[in-house]
Amino acid sequence: MNFELTVEQRMFQEAAVEMTARDIRPVMDAHDPDTPLPKDAMMQIYGVLARQGLTAPRLPEEVGGGGMKMLDYGLMYEKLPAEIALSLLGHECTMARIFAECEEAQRDRLLPELFAGTKIGCTGTTEPNAGSNPREVRTRCTEDGDALVINGTKMWITNASICDTIMVTCRDGEDERGRGQIRRVVAEKAVSPFEAREIPTLGLRQGHLGEVVFDDCRIPKENALGASGDASKVLTLTWNGNRPLVGLIAVNLAQQAYDAAVEYAGTRQQFGKYIGGHQMVQAALADIETAITTSRLLCYYALDSIDRGGRVNGLSAMAKRHATTACERAISEAMQVHGAMGIGRETGLERLYRDVRMLPIPDGANNILALIQGREIVGMDAFR
Repeated sequence: MNFELTVEQRMFQEAAVEMTARDIRPVMDAHDPDTPLPKDAMMQIYGVLARQGLTAPRLPEEVGGGGMKMLDYGLMYEKLPAEIALSLLGHECTMARIFAECEEAQRDRLLPELFAGTKIGCTGTTEPNAGSNPREVRTRCTEDGDALVINGTKMWITNASICDTIMVTCRDGEDERGRGQIRRVVAEKAVSPFEAREIPTLGLRQGHLGEVVFDDCRIPKENALGASGDASKVLTLTWNGNRPLVGLIAVNLAQQAYDAAVEYAGTRQQFGKYIGGHQMVQAALADIETAITTSRLLCYYALDSIDRGGRVNGLSAMAKRHATTACERAISEAMQVHGAMGIGRETGLERLYRDVRMLPIPDGANNILALIQGREIVGMDAFR
């Protein structure tokens, strides 16, 4: 087993770092850090991501995607600012889901502008009363002549307020066991208008997390994807890739906090010497570094296992749950190293802490992920 990155993989990482510093961070810094970025700013950033092949990294090159291995994608993804990384995940995962369920004519019509980054996509699954179990969705899809009519509300949707295209998880009946039967429908805002609004949040405040309301929203039948009932399998496959990527967002945030703590330990003096010379500060820094390293390696391992075709339901859940939990503690410890400076806004650590606290929720809340991992261990389902 070789833990050394290849020359090409190091180039991927360097390209992502340079792209972020040159083309993304200046756009973000030009706007209020506590307010969602305007759509024109996001479109500028998506143009940058498209030029790097990151708007559809999971899809084959022959259809316009990046054709990247998940590990290589993760190496680049880890270097992106947290708000942009989460937005990109919502966009490119939507494309992967559309691609998996659509026919060729739908692919040719729906995907090119999403590939190019001239439109932004998202997926609407979670609802006010349906979160961890997508089969409990109540958004209804009914036929009416040459259209499908959608009624319902989606909550906590990344990119909701800035999207041009949303893939909607709908209920169109029950299966033989009486469970909700779900399907996917693509709503294009220019053709099928819907209401979307921001939800104020603890962290990731330059990002876009919102609510979407469909009130007799008429969608052309040609925008229905796949056979009814197939959507749960596609959701699971994409979630398995998403979870270690969310873990790597946490790793990036913790790495920033660690770097700041190491620098501070070498400049702040107390009791006649730099605080980095005190035993408890060294122990704290050792714990932070350990949390970051274990989280990073576990997420890389999960992504590499996907590339090798392994069963990753439990491993993917483990990677996200460990990384988000460990990195939240690591950032808190880095704040403690800074003392009073750690809770002030000047150092930016409080923002890192607010941001990392957001991450245990998306793509499977951590308590549910523990049960998914447990199911893989004992072969018994704890929540159905």
